[in-house]
Amino acid sequence: VQLQASGGGLVQAGGSLGLSCAASGLTFSSYAMGWFRQAPGKEREFVAAISWSGRRTYYADSVKGRSTISRDNAKNTIYLQMNSLKPEDTAVYYCAAVRQLYDSSPPGRQYEYHYWGQGTLVTVSS
Repeated sequence: VQLQASGGGLVQAGGSLGLSCAASGLTFSSYAMGWFRQAPGKEREFVAAISWSGRRTYYADSVKGRSTISRDNAKNTIYLQMNSLKPEDTAVYYCAAVRQLYDSSPPGRQYEYHYWGQGTLVTVSS
């Protein structure tokens, strides 16, 4: 299984950025997907997740209302659109996958995810 995150970069506070995560080696439409992030000197934390169908999403309070997670099962890819970015959004963003039997709310805890990508760096300047 490979998860390839991309789209990170440098953006000014208040700006927007879109991340992508392309998956291979798994039956993508059977997996819930999540985004996590790790800021410098901090532990990795949950950002957003989406069920296998895309019908159910779940967001951390810190990004709710500013971010949208989506997926395209035909392209084996998930996306994270982030708006109104803040300096505290600066982090390495990771995508992760977990097999999901039912189209329920996707998990938000790291230990529930089986596969992880390599991360993409997002830097928000003030």
